[in-house]
Amino acid sequence: MQPRLRTKTMRWGVAAGGAIGVALVPLVVLSAPTVVTAQTAEMEQGKRLYESQCGSCHGPLGNGGRGANLAQPRLRRASDDQALFNIIRRGIPGTEMPGSPLTPRQVSSIAAYVKTLGRVEPEDIPGDARRGAAVFAALDCARCHTLGGRGGIVGPGLDDIGARRSAAHLREALLDPEASVPSGFLQLRVVTKDGRALTGFRVNEDAFSIQFRDLSGRLHSFWKYELDVLEQQWQRSPMGSYAARLTSEQTDDLVAYLVSLKGAQ
Repeated sequence: MQPRLRTKTMRWGVAAGGAIGVALVPLVVLSAPTVVTAQTAEMEQGKRLYESQCGSCHGPLGNGGRGANLAQPRLRRASDDQALFNIIRRGIPGTEMPGSPLTPRQVSSIAAYVKTLGRVEPEDIPGDARRGAAVFAALDCARCHTLGGRGGIVGPGLDDIGARRSAAHLREALLDPEASVPSGFLQLRVVTKDGRALTGFRVNEDAFSIQFRDLSGRLHSFWKYELDVLEQQWQRSPMGSYAARLTSEQTDDLVAYLVSLKGAQ
């Protein structure tokens, strides 16, 4: 008798398991489209918000401009989802990346969309980075730009420029530098009441004074009442275009070298 009872129990268990399995199938089929629709809606919202809030700096495809290049598999400042969310929400102090007034849900949708931008094929970059290093040295670029702790401070630092900017943006910066001037290097022209005229970049400013660095790197500080002219020269760059100074091959090589500068990995 006992063996038959065990057999019936086992059969009941199999039957019950089968019934449960059959009952679950329609639930999975019904719920899957709902999940996919929700994910699609979130991604579409993230794309719209990215284009309106982020695209003007990071580029419509995320490949950089005034903002960092986001079209890469690993973001140096955002090693995980939470870090990416925090950067979008709070910004990065001391950089051009501001915080966002958007809701946490909206920020999450942007973060989800930004992650898709890194699923791209590696950028095809013509040119030879080794030859580009020689072009960089021949042009004396370090006179204005810091690299490896050495060089000038009139232009942006270049230690990790390849991680922050796309090849297309770097090429544009060489050939048409006034197309996108970094906001931290807004050019100013001042004329003092005693007739001194200086051009440089704002370092700090308040209601009563201004501190700025001239094109030789020297720091100046003035009370505003000492100035006859304080002019912001929008879209002006002290770096001239290299379009007529470099061959196409030299430009390719220099861009390849700049892209290779990724900073600490």
